[in-house]
Amino acid sequence: MVTKTEPESSDFDRDTALKAFDDTKAGVKGLVDAGIAKIPPIFLHSRPNAASVQSTPVIPTVDLQGVDGDPNLRRRVIWQVNDACRRWGFFQVINHGIPTTLLNKMMEGVKGFHELETEVKKGFYTRDYSKTLTYNCNFDFYQSPAVNWRDTVSCVMAPRPPNPKELPQVCGETMVDYSTQVMLLARRLFVLLSEALGLNPSYLNDIGCSEGLMFFGHYYPACPEPDLTMGISSHSDSSFLTVLLQDQIGGLQVQCDNHWVDVEPNTSALVINVGDLLQVNKNWTVTTMVSYQSH
Repeated sequence: MVTKTEPESSDFDRDTALKAFDDTKAGVKGLVDAGIAKIPPIFLHSRPNAASVQSTPVIPTVDLQGVDGDPNLRRRVIWQVNDACRRWGFFQVINHGIPTTLLNKMMEGVKGFHELETEVKKGFYTRDYSKTLTYNCNFDFYQSPAVNWRDTVSCVMAPRPPNPKELPQVCGETMVDYSTQVMLLARRLFVLLSEALGLNPSYLNDIGCSEGLMFFGHYYPACPEPDLTMGISSHSDSSFLTVLLQDQIGGLQVQCDNHWVDVEPNTSALVINVGDLLQVNKNWTVTTMVSYQSH
């Protein structure tokens, strides 16, 4: 069951509204800065009722502490990874090797970028995805049925790292440091995933699963009518694997057994999501859908 939003009026020109908003190059943050009290019609969504959201069960947490030195512990962790991927398509990892200070710095860096003066951010605003770094509102802005209430800065960090001079000063250095650490973690995870599938430990790394990294820094400004829109619509990720750093506000949900389940924030954890490419190539059949509620 879903809650329906009010229909757009017959004289509403959606294409004109989309272009007018995009031409501001101010993103959703620009609407909030302008003090709007009602969200524009292009952001109206149909949303699941709250009754379809469950607080329990909790997605699995995998502790990587000592996994490389204790064979018995390693077998237990591999079983946990296998079970989590089959039942959920998601799990959280703790003791993953990335310092909490760097996680916090990355979160502050993304926030710092999105809270720059609009005139500064306009220099990065583009829908030309051949550029090193892009900043805009919704990559599928002109194709989706409803626009999501978020702005995003994105950059290809591997296999061809960007020139640091092309990255925003407020977060560029941290993006490079964080991405380096995520690549190392991803290689460790692909070893565990290979073993969980009964393959040679190096199999997924050998076929190139860990060679590329796309960085996305999403920002969800406070919304005056949060019940009428979404931060991110339900979707599956097109990658091999997603490593997600969640802030402490919450709102991340995953779908399991036709119910949406909240992923409670954990300052020391990263959320791992099996992507479409890994599912297509291997024998895990899982549901991998993510939803962010607006705050």
